Amino acid sequence: MTHYLYLVRHGEHLDAEHGLADGPLSPRGRRQAELLADRLSGVPLTAVWHSPLLRAAETARAVAERLPAVDPEPTALLFDCVPSGMTPDTPHVYEPFFGGVTEAEADAGSAQMADAGAEFLAHRPHAHELLITHNFVIAWFVREVLQAPEWRWLTINQAHCGLTVLAQRPGRPWSLVSHNDLAHLPVELRTGLPDILSV
Repeated sequence: MTHYLYLVRHGEHLDAEHGLADGPLSPRGRRQAELLADRLSGVPLTAVWHSPLLRAAETARAVAERLPAVDPEPTALLFDCVPSGMTPDTPHVYEPFFGGVTEAEADAGSAQMADAGAEFLAHRPHAHELLITHNFVIAWFVREVLQAPEWRWLTINQAHCGLTVLAQRPGRPWSLVSHNDLAHLPVELRTGLPDILSV
């Protein structure tokens, strides 16, 4: 009766090193996605959802190539976004980050994540859903499940193709089973974390 969500950040994309927001997977990103698929090969996935952005869509396709029983579908609920704006209790150290985010962007991200929570955190018995999305989106889900203050998504990071697992049994709150599990990736493929966290 347990509902499982497997949250995965897309693989590394070619344009990341040039500061561009989106692009096709790099060779390293494709390998990350293949190893993720191998890791998930024993999971009875009931649905695979992904962000419409190219880097997430290509990650989903790479997974589907190794797991032909899955049929990935795009959803705007997993689009890359800023999940909230600056709140009264947000530490001032984050003011420069929010200085580059418009109020409209923060409002849109907040609305998107409210809808995503209503959709994906609604209990579905025996569901095993894979969500291929973005760093901030996964951080929001983890923060939401832990009922941490709204701004805390800023402090949660995922590597490319890192695996985070959430679970809910009937009548119980959601649990964080694992976060940013990289056991399926050799050290040279563990990319995407802030430098201070990648050693």
